Formats: sequence, C-alpha cells, structure tokens
Amino acid sequence: MKLSVPGRTAAAAAIAVAGLLTTTAISNAAPAPEAAATPKAAAAPDISVDNVKAHLADLQSVADANGGNRAHGSAGYKASIDQLKKKLDAAGFTTSVQEFTAGGETGYNLIADWPGGDDGQVVMAGAHLDSVSDGPGINDNGSGSAAILETALTVAREKYQPTKHLRFAWWGAEEIGMVGSSHYVDSLAGGDRSKISAYLNFDMLSSPNAGYFVYDDDPTIEKTFKDYYAGKNVATEPDDEGDGRSDHAPFQQAGVPVGGLFSGAETTKSAEQAQKWGGTAGEAFDKCYHSSCDGVSNIDGTALDRNSDAVAYAVWGLSS
Repeated sequence: MKLSVPGRTAAAAAIAVAGLLTTTAISNAAPAPEAAATPKAAAAPDISVDNVKAHLADLQSVADANGGNRAHGSAGYKASIDQLKKKLDAAGFTTSVQEFTAGGETGYNLIADWPGGDDGQVVMAGAHLDSVSDGPGINDNGSGSAAILETALTVAREKYQPTKHLRFAWWGAEEIGMVGSSHYVDSLAGGDRSKISAYLNFDMLSSPNAGYFVYDDDPTIEKTFKDYYAGKNVATEPDDEGDGRSDHAPFQQAGVPVGGLFSGAETTKSAEQAQKWGGTAGEAFDKCYHSSCDGVSNIDGTALDRNSDAVAYAVWGLSS
C-alpha cells in the first residue's frame, strides 16, 4: 500500500510519466450488463494457507538475493515477476507482461488470463507486487500477491470453468503512486473498461495485529465478502484507512465496480477492535509497515488463511 501523504501528490507526477508506455491488447466484446443483485456464490475450494506461505517464502528469498527488497526498478522486482509468471505459465494461464516507465525506471505488470468464460464479462483480482525499498514487503504486499496467486493456481488445479472470464493481475510501482494499475486502466479503450464487471483488490491480508476490513465501494462485491465472513462468525468493518490508497482507485475512477480486503497498516487498533478480533489494543495493525522487518515473520497466519479463502469465495461467486 502506498504512503498516504505526501504520496498522493507524488502519484500525479508518477502517473503522468507512465503515459509513454507499451500496452497489452484486450479483445473486443460487448459491454457487460450491470448486475442487479448479489450473485449466489459458487462453492469455492479451501485455499491452502501452507501453499500461500510457501509463495511468501519464495518472495522473501527473492528479496534476500537482491539487496533486501523488491521495489520498482530493482532486480528483486523483476525476479518476482519472472517467478510468478513461470508458475502461472506452467498452470495453463495465458500470461503477458506489460511494461511502463516511471521515475526513469522500467516497471512491469503481470496479467494472467484463465482460458474460457465470457470475455464480455471479466472478473479481475489484483494485488501490487512491488515492495518499498526499505524491506522485502511480505505483508505489504506479498500477502495479497501470494493469496491471489494460490487462488489462480487452485482455479487451474480444479479445472474451474466460470461463466465469466477470469483475469489475475500483479501491479508494479504501486508504492510510488499506483503507476502500474493506472497505466493498465489508461491503456484500455472505453469498451474494454466496461467489460470488467468486477475488480477485486487485495493489499495487505496478514497484518500481525490483524483487523478485518472490507471495501465499502460496490454494494454487490461488498456483500459477497461480508457474507463470507458472516459465515465464519468474523465481524468486519468498512475500510477507511486504505480508501483510495491502493490499486482499486484507478479502476473506480474509470467507472469499474471495485471491492477488496485489508488487514490494517500503520493506524492503531482500538480497544473495541481488539475485543472483537483479538490482538493488542494501542498498537498498529502492522508495526513493520514499510520497514525492513516486513518479512516472513511479520504475518498473522489466521488472518492470511481466512483472507485467502475469502479471495477464492469472491472469485468463484462473482464469476459463476
């Protein structure tokens, strides 16, 4: 998740730089009709938290081998893209790497399409893959990246055949102003944007003093996530801390229905929240936010497990 202030001022300049970029072709299809009601969620398989943790360990190893981070423009970021692409290619996804330029450095988005489904109705799940330069970025945002990766690999293992087309995305340069996701959205023709029936964003899912926050943007997507947590007897709150600070913002500004999950960053957990969710009142949801200690020990396994399953629940439910 990008810095709040003055990160938003920097974002405008970074996004402007990104206008020189190459683009990925998107197939033409008729706009999707707007959903009138919450879809009945298809039965989603359990997502293996051990597999998600293994992906996080892989990202930690990449950072360790590349100066301790996976930031935009670094060798660690490019190695992260290559690592995920190899896994997705082997699983049968159609992948593409979209290049852009920001801050004088080349950045990359990784897009993975699951063959089949109505490409006039696209359900996207995305997460930023870059870290800040001060650390490996395992909670922020290895956690979101690993959760959607394992969800995608589970789609392949299950040979899932959704009604709608499924697309997964890993964004570059989020930490300097949501540059990669902004470039992707800006590169789409208006008709291609209208084909996206839902964009689901996952930025920080395993904060060690975790909260359970649901984006309160599109009502259908919000209800899908809230129904999942209600079924697990886990209380949720609307996400205020991360509002507009992650990669859903460019999609929302383009008129795409958006939603997502968040486990908290630098703000302090209240006594009421600690009573509801456990953890420690008076401490940040993530004390290692944007720092060198955001490594594989900086996660809450229960939050990672629940949130990874919620990703799959929404992907299956909204695409069926």
